[in-house]
Amino acid sequence: MQKKLHIKKGDTVFVKTGEYKGQKGRVLEVNRDTDRAIVEGVNMIKKHTKPDAKNPDGGIIEKEAPVHISNLMVVDPSSGEPTRIGRRANDKGKLVRYSKKSGEEIK
Repeated sequence: MQKKLHIKKGDTVFVKTGEYKGQKGRVLEVNRDTDRAIVEGVNMIKKHTKPDAKNPDGGIIEKEAPVHISNLMVVDPSSGEPTRIGRRANDKGKLVRYSKKSGEEIK
């Protein structure tokens, strides 16, 4: 069974610690096995690549590296501020994420 994480693909997140502290970005990918997420424009690394069919010259490519999810907070859609996440049943009985700051449901 997969564990539930407070962050999903497509969420806007705030970086709490590290070199990119204070930045916001959209989650591109979440890896549940390592508890890491790739955030757009955060934790950029330079990767040296050999020439191949897609990139015939090779060279140095800048790309995002994964960030541990404990260093990320979901941004509240209504206020735009970082918030903690809770889970509760909605009116249909389905378990949904909600913002602890505003009480609003997070899609």
